Amino acid sequence: MSTTTQLPHHRELFGHPIGLFVLFVTEMWERFSYYGMRAILVLYLVGLTTAENPGLGWTKGEALALYGWYTMMVYVMSIPGGIIADKLLGQKKSVLVGGVLLLFGHSILAVEEMWAFYTGLVLIVCGVGMLKPNISTMVGGLYKKGDIRRDKGFTIFYIGINVGAFLSSLIVGYVGEVYGWHYGFGLAGIGMALGIIQYVAGQKYLKDVGNFLGASQNEEEKALLNKPLTKIEKDRVVVLLISFLIVIVFWGAFEQAGGLLNIYTMEKTNRVLMGWEIPASWFQSLNAMFIIFLGTVVAAFWANRKLKGKLSTSLFKMILGLIIMGTGFFFMTGATAQFEATGSSAMYWLVLAYLFHTVGELCLSPVALSFITKLAPVKYASIMMGVYFAMTGFGSKLAGLLGEWSESLGEYTIFTGIAIFCVVLGGLVLLIRPKLEVFTHGVEDNEVEMHEAEGFDLAEEN
Repeated sequence: MSTTTQLPHHRELFGHPIGLFVLFVTEMWERFSYYGMRAILVLYLVGLTTAENPGLGWTKGEALALYGWYTMMVYVMSIPGGIIADKLLGQKKSVLVGGVLLLFGHSILAVEEMWAFYTGLVLIVCGVGMLKPNISTMVGGLYKKGDIRRDKGFTIFYIGINVGAFLSSLIVGYVGEVYGWHYGFGLAGIGMALGIIQYVAGQKYLKDVGNFLGASQNEEEKALLNKPLTKIEKDRVVVLLISFLIVIVFWGAFEQAGGLLNIYTMEKTNRVLMGWEIPASWFQSLNAMFIIFLGTVVAAFWANRKLKGKLSTSLFKMILGLIIMGTGFFFMTGATAQFEATGSSAMYWLVLAYLFHTVGELCLSPVALSFITKLAPVKYASIMMGVYFAMTGFGSKLAGLLGEWSESLGEYTIFTGIAIFCVVLGGLVLLIRPKLEVFTHGVEDNEVEMHEAEGFDLAEEN
């Protein structure tokens, strides 16, 4: 069992605990390594490059199949990662173990041998499983229950993820496409090494979160953890599990970015700008760039909306995020129609699609992370976070399957079908949202009151 609630007052920076920024930078470098590798993985598998920098020469279907299995297992392993943290190591040590596994995994990928390729993928899968759910749970542990800053804290943390993703798509993507795929993989390993160094150096700001209690628990804590779940806790778990269905569909659509959209960008998009052809992997950075610029704006919009008493519950945000993201695929419908008519599609279709995907992601993903730390029973905090990331993994596998089906159905059908399904499903869940929120038992109702009672000025913070 590991701690997840803030007990003493934490030193603050920009209105948030300093520990948030330690975790921000750690996750930034971890995501630099992961997204750098993700940006070039499918391109390396299909070998869409010059003879001087050959890939493996797999078919599109084979590449997308492996991509789907890999991205699924990366997140499914968050379940055992969460269990290990709760039962054996605590979140803080689990994050460190995950970082070391990732360092080895990315470094081994730099070796130009098939055994190294598969070994590296396995180590990355295990490393993300240990790190991802536990670092996110530690973020939640920096805030007291009812603290309205929690959602914004997760958004700031989420920006850290995307700073890493933005830089890696440009740097690792360019190195991989131009100088050699394995140089790109090795560069991702260097990023992870920097993340580990920073995490170890910042431990003094994380003393009160992520610790394994184990045998040191007092009798009161033992009694709390051994108690069966109450009806309210069970109801909240049910709401979480239902919300995870939204998560699967969302990521099943969104993760086309690293798979089908990535290949579409390479094969069918006119990427020439002022006489220079933009590397296909660079378009992976658009999502991260938009998040960096829009992250705090979206968070402030929802926080101010909550203060004004307007509808701004977590479920509402997540549903709206699914609808907005799905709408972005209509731009890819336009892109494929243009390609069929002229033999090439313009870059602006991709830019608009990624913009809508980003706004949808900002409404759903950081909010979902915060939602779990609000509703999950304390003794299952890391496990529930692990289940969330496993759902993300199932969504990624769905993305791979949809990419494979595009070989027979065509991109136009896949992109349009995704858009329609997401919008319709979001609308249906929106209708039953009030009934679902009854089962949260008012977990978000008193956030504004508690925030104001503790003397925070939300207007200045935003």
